[in-house]
Amino acid sequence: MGLFDRIKRVVGANLNDLVNKAEDPEKMLEQAILEMQEDLVQLRQGVAQAIAAQKRTEKQYNDAQNEINKWQRNAQLALQKGDENLARQALERKKTYNDTSSALKASLDQQSVQVETLKRNLIQLESKISEAKTKKEMLKARITTAKAQEQLQNMVSGMNTSSAMSAFERMEEKVLMQEARAQSAGDLAGADLESQFARLESGSDVDDELAALKASLAPASPPNQPQLPPQQQTTAPKSNEVVDAELDSLRKQLDQM
Repeated sequence: MGLFDRIKRVVGANLNDLVNKAEDPEKMLEQAILEMQEDLVQLRQGVAQAIAAQKRTEKQYNDAQNEINKWQRNAQLALQKGDENLARQALERKKTYNDTSSALKASLDQQSVQVETLKRNLIQLESKISEAKTKKEMLKARITTAKAQEQLQNMVSGMNTSSAMSAFERMEEKVLMQEARAQSAGDLAGADLESQFARLESGSDVDDELAALKASLAPASPPNQPQLPPQQQTTAPKSNEVVDAELDSLRKQLDQM
């Protein structure tokens, strides 16, 4: 392959690519319909002209037939009158019209075939135009759908899906952490309140037990002996030291609980 042939192919390929890119399907369909309608107008004009020519030929043929019949009667009349020469001339004129009539009949038959063919072509073209219009609307709808799908696909492919999903995951993690903190704060508040009530209950039990313990260890006073005033009471016996020691031991145990 020569250099010029390769250059020619490259240029032709580039031109075809430009043509394909420049072709708008919707505009091409509209243009195709317009061209078909122009052909339909021209075909209708051709059919009309063919029918007119056929009618004109038919009239000429009928006129020739009338002339034939007329000169036939003239020849008969001349023979009846005994004028054989005039009868011969009439038959010669009849023969001329016979030749013309034969030619007109052949032309008329040919024109009839052409008119019928043109009429069939006209009907087919009208049917094709109707079918093309229907297909055009269907193709336009498909083109619109394809453009929408292509636009949507470009939008989806242009989106950074991984980063978007990562952002959603980060936000979800933050929400989970915030929910966990809120739940922990609620649990701590409830636990603190319960611990306070527990301390109150345990403190009351210890106080009651301490009072009962003190009452059991206190020396019983004689029933009829009046108690001395507080300032005149004698010092506690030595056993109180043992009680105090036991009390301290109980306090330490309570603190360790």
